[in-house]
Amino acid sequence: MRQMGRIGIIGGGGWLGSALAKALISSGAVQPNALTCSYRSGTADAAIKCHWTKDNNELVAQSDVVVLSVRPSDWKAVKIDAADKLIVSVMAGVTLDQIHEDTGAHRVARALPNAAAELGFSYTPIFLQSDRAGDLEIVRTIFESCGQVDIVEREDHIDYFTAMSGSGEAFPALLAEAMVSDAVSRGIPVEMATRAAQQVIIGAGRLQERHGQSPAVAVEAFVAYNGTTAAGILAMREKGFETAVRSGLEAAYRKALALSQG
Repeated sequence: MRQMGRIGIIGGGGWLGSALAKALISSGAVQPNALTCSYRSGTADAAIKCHWTKDNNELVAQSDVVVLSVRPSDWKAVKIDAADKLIVSVMAGVTLDQIHEDTGAHRVARALPNAAAELGFSYTPIFLQSDRAGDLEIVRTIFESCGQVDIVEREDHIDYFTAMSGSGEAFPALLAEAMVSDAVSRGIPVEMATRAAQQVIIGAGRLQERHGQSPAVAVEAFVAYNGTTAAGILAMREKGFETAVRSGLEAAYRKALALSQG
C-alpha cells in the first residue's frame, strides 16, 4: 500500500470525518500516530486513537494531506494556510477554485463519499487538480478504505454525484417509505411492512453485488419473464417512474450547484 504521509481531517468529529478516520485506521492505510483530527465542539471521539485538536492550523502544520470535512455553510469560518499541502474536500458544492482561493493550495481534490462510508460500502467519485505524481493514488487510497472509487473527468460531475450517489440511503429509503405506505393502506401492520420493505432494499443491494449484473439487465430480465414483478415495473413506468427520478436528481443537482454560489 502506498505511503500517504501524515493525514489531517478537519471536521474529524463529524459523522463523515469520523467515518473516514475509522476506515483509514481499520484498513491500515494510516497508522493512528500519523492521523490528526480536529473538532469544533463537544469532546473528541475516544474510539479513534489519533491526535485530536481544536486548532485547525495545528492540524495543517502536522499534516501532508488535509481532508476538509465540514458543512459547506461552515467553510468560510475555517481559516487555514495550506499552500504546500494536498487538500481533499468532501464538501458539496465548494469548487476547486474556491478552495484554492481560501487556502492557497495548488493541489486540490474533490471527492463525494456517502453515509455508507461508516460501513465500508460508500461510492466515492474523485476529481483531482494536481501536477504532482502520486497525488491521485493517495486520494484513491483514502476513499478505497471506505468503499468503491471512480475518477471523473470533469469537476461538474462531482456536483451531479452529490445528487445521485451522495444521497446514500435517502432515495432507496424514499422507495421503501412508499412501499410501506401502500402496505399499511391494505391493512398490514406498519412494523411488518417496514421490515419487509427494508429487507427488499438490503437484499436487492446484496444480489446486485453478488451477481455483478447491471440494473438495466436485471430489470429487463424481470420484464421478459412476464410475471407479477413485470406487471409492477410496467405500471410504474407508465405512471412516470423514470421521469420522477430524473426530476428528483435534477433538483438535487441544481441545489448542489447553488451551494457553490453561496
